[in-house]
Amino acid sequence: MADAFKNLINPATVAAMAQHLGRVSAHFDHDAFVARALPDLDGLEFKARAMQLADALEQALPADFSLASQALVNALGPPGQGDDLSGLRTGDQGLAGWALWPMGEFIARHGLADPARGLQALHAMTQRFSAEFAIRPFILAHPQLTFETLARWVHDPSAHVRRLVSEGSRPRLPWGLQLKPLIADPSPTLALLAALQDDPSAYVRRSVANHLNDIAKDHPARVAEWLQRHLPDASDNRRALLRHASRTLIKQGDAAVLTAWGLGAELHGQAALRIGPARIRLGEAVELSLTLRSTAAAAQALVVDYVVHHVKAGGSTSPKVFKGWRVQLAAGEQRLLSRRHKVTPITTRTYHAGWHRVQAQVNGRVVAEAGFELGVD
Repeated sequence: MADAFKNLINPATVAAMAQHLGRVSAHFDHDAFVARALPDLDGLEFKARAMQLADALEQALPADFSLASQALVNALGPPGQGDDLSGLRTGDQGLAGWALWPMGEFIARHGLADPARGLQALHAMTQRFSAEFAIRPFILAHPQLTFETLARWVHDPSAHVRRLVSEGSRPRLPWGLQLKPLIADPSPTLALLAALQDDPSAYVRRSVANHLNDIAKDHPARVAEWLQRHLPDASDNRRALLRHASRTLIKQGDAAVLTAWGLGAELHGQAALRIGPARIRLGEAVELSLTLRSTAAAAQALVVDYVVHHVKAGGSTSPKVFKGWRVQLAAGEQRLLSRRHKVTPITTRTYHAGWHRVQAQVNGRVVAEAGFELGVD
């Protein structure tokens, strides 16, 4: 799968870029581009391929940024329609899809000296392939101009431009350049998010939810305040957005966020957690069984998660929260919840042998505890 993914940028991509850029610009050096783009391309990983093609554009496009950016824009195919760009491909009419990653990188490298023109190019590109990575250097280098531009783009007819407003300014966009000033203070983006949270496009609304979730990692109180203002009388679409935006803080048991969702009360009743088998090896699974017994006279809305405290190399532990269940526990009801938890080797975590403590949480509060022993040899 990894090989198939990186092959989305391939020699055919190089040929298509050379063809279309040569078609629209007499200043484009076709041979220089191909000579710089193709060597050892098959041996490179995905991002490295995109960066090599961006290097090749630097060799082949004119030094005048206005001419270079205009050539890139003129080489584009028709813009995408609707929310989904996944089916958009380079064709006879011009460039689209993954070929635009190195083109956006070129704009990010050379457009900061002419930011208005650079942003104009990204406005066109993001309608054929997201410019969420390429716009981030503009936010850091020219914040006033960029945020004034984003404020206009909030009303753009293209959902892909409106999504760029939110996605491009996310403080902690995965794989993207971190926007440290916005990590420290997200205030410049809040008015943009408020304008977009009821956007007719689900694609745009999901980006707003992810942006708010980014903010929650550094400023949970800001998101709790957002819920207090925007959750009452919210439409179904806005409620879904705010629920997704709250996911990290709900898992962490943030009291203010749980209260905003009517989930702030502690469990009235008892809980018992059982785990079996008592010992497993890496790649095997345990069965978690949580019994909840209500002693309340009314139904209780509960968010039930569980926390696995993974053993680290030195013997200390590191907790990881796993999503569990949303439960309406009736008055006097007893409910059995079960989950199979597999300890699977992954590249982002090194597992160590030892006793792994597991805690069941109800509305962010630990209600029961058990554990299992992991052997990794």
